[in-house]
Amino acid sequence: MILKNKLNITNQVELAVTEEKISKQKARQLYDSGDINKAEVGTFSGLSFIHAYLFEDIYYFSGKVRDVNIAKGDFRFAPLMYLEQSLASIDKMPQNNYDRIIEKYVEMNIAHPFREGNGRATRIWLDLILKKEIQRVIDWNLVDKEDYLSSMQRSVVKDIEIKFLLKEALTDKIGDRELFMKGIDVSYYYEGYTQFKTEEL
Repeated sequence: MILKNKLNITNQVELAVTEEKISKQKARQLYDSGDINKAEVGTFSGLSFIHAYLFEDIYYFSGKVRDVNIAKGDFRFAPLMYLEQSLASIDKMPQNNYDRIIEKYVEMNIAHPFREGNGRATRIWLDLILKKEIQRVIDWNLVDKEDYLSSMQRSVVKDIEIKFLLKEALTDKIGDRELFMKGIDVSYYYEGYTQFKTEEL
């Protein structure tokens, strides 16, 4: 199914390429303009701001809570009827140390509040929490795609694996622009988007 979009693209491949290009340009702008500092850290409101920023030129639903149930493989994300309640409790979760931050991240992933683009927006959101609370960010280049995807899948039951994996990739280069841009590329690579380099757009 092709997602309804503002550009009236009806070809799935064309939409994927266009989405990657425009949203990576917006990710770069988010950082370079300093707008990233306007995102509330650790709340759904902050995540919604990031999501809207990345996807507002492409989708009508950018930044808005989804109105359908969604699944990936055989895993169903938070059912619609509990989604608002789930987001409210995630907002209240503590984020004062590394373990708690990852627990909050895992819960937000289970909520999957948007129709599309959850992973990409939520990884930026996660780095903002880590930066504020423990003065670290993740060097996503050090996180293997298959290891990441499988440990995120298992995090629904047990989060020890994802905690270990991401902890190994922590860095204190919290203001490093190049690290951010490469991180966006890796984040998109996890989702199968590899046509463009953020830095070159």
